[in-house]
Amino acid sequence: MTGRQRTSSSPTGPSVQGAVRRKATPRVKTALIAAGALVACASLAAACGVVPGISGGSGDDTVTVMTWAPQDTSATNKPGMPAMASAYARWVNAHGGLNGRKLNVLTCNDHNDYVGAAKCARLAVKKKAVAVVGSYSQFGSSFLSPLESAGIPYIGGYGLTDDEFKSVLSYPVNGGQPALLAGLGEELGKSCGPVAMVRPDTVAGDQLPVLLDSGLKAAGHTPGDDVRAAEDATAFDSQAREALREATANPEKKGCVVPSLDSRTGTFMDSFRRLSTEYPTVRTASVLGSVDQSIINESGGGSGPYEGAYVTGWYPESTDKRWDPLKKVIREAAFGDNRIDPADAGVQTTWIAYTVLKKVVDSLGGGEVTANTIRSTLDNGLKVDTGGLTPTLRWRFQDLTAVVDFPRLINSSVTFQVVRDGQLVAARKGFVNVSKTLESTATE
Repeated sequence: MTGRQRTSSSPTGPSVQGAVRRKATPRVKTALIAAGALVACASLAAACGVVPGISGGSGDDTVTVMTWAPQDTSATNKPGMPAMASAYARWVNAHGGLNGRKLNVLTCNDHNDYVGAAKCARLAVKKKAVAVVGSYSQFGSSFLSPLESAGIPYIGGYGLTDDEFKSVLSYPVNGGQPALLAGLGEELGKSCGPVAMVRPDTVAGDQLPVLLDSGLKAAGHTPGDDVRAAEDATAFDSQAREALREATANPEKKGCVVPSLDSRTGTFMDSFRRLSTEYPTVRTASVLGSVDQSIINESGGGSGPYEGAYVTGWYPESTDKRWDPLKKVIREAAFGDNRIDPADAGVQTTWIAYTVLKKVVDSLGGGEVTANTIRSTLDNGLKVDTGGLTPTLRWRFQDLTAVVDFPRLINSSVTFQVVRDGQLVAARKGFVNVSKTLESTATE
């Protein structure tokens, strides 16, 4: 979905065309127009990713929302998020809907592009979506402006940009990249020598080393080295070499390399493995989203470079029983869609965001479900229990943390995981709140 609407017409069969030429009575004209409208609507629904078989628009008892993410690009792709949203809609509608209402999910591809993100947002406005739910984009300033103009809430974004933690219409469910990197910095500051971070050379990427350094400083460590890489690079030999050189600068203490390149992290590790034999041993560490179990498996499992690595996440490890409801929905409604990985942080975030949406609609009872009533419900103190996947979520003013640069942050908790015998497991029980570290962050 690019934001460009496509309409298509189905060619009318010869016998019908002949009938029209011979005798176009008012009744026949009406029937043909209605049939053509149905064909056009079906075509538009397919183009825009509407869940099949679900009506939409005003005047019916349907809740229309949108989920977007980049797909089929040369950089980061998150196809599992819109796929998860569509699967959730199929599942919830098969089980009575949202408090008796059908859920209509529109999906959109922002193409990792500033213009594409804005197009998705404008399409959400045009289609009268009451919320954008469980989405991913690195162009917050582009998509939030159209949503704010229309009063459409943004629930459960991935937390990739600062804008998601500043807009009054944003309702984050996790601490985003700020919490992950601050928490990782705290952990590495206790045990690492020199630290080198490899990150995308983008606007969103510019904030990452600042956040990691806040955690390092909190642990009494010096700031790490900042190694930049093109977002769509197909090899990272020069960056791997620079990171290894910086991380091994102190021969008395093992250094750490932190790749934070999202889906390109696996590509970086290919370069890293080839070059690491030329340098003293270093540790690796990262954040979920850049590293997951599939990447660990592909890089050699227990004999690979991630063995012993710390990884920070927002949620419990993917093998935790608290994810069983998500896995049940995938089994029943994903129909073998291999884009949906229950261990993927994007899929997990979409699941939690739709958990919030369901709680909101349920709380409204028989009342009208609009963008305004959703915002009002969230602003007035609705509590959302996510089954232990996050702390209880609440978005009142008094629930916001005192982090100046991220005023909409309500959940600054992270989990610490470690790779043992090739498997991501919990490094410690429960959540760790990093709000104090984030409060001390001085952004440039």
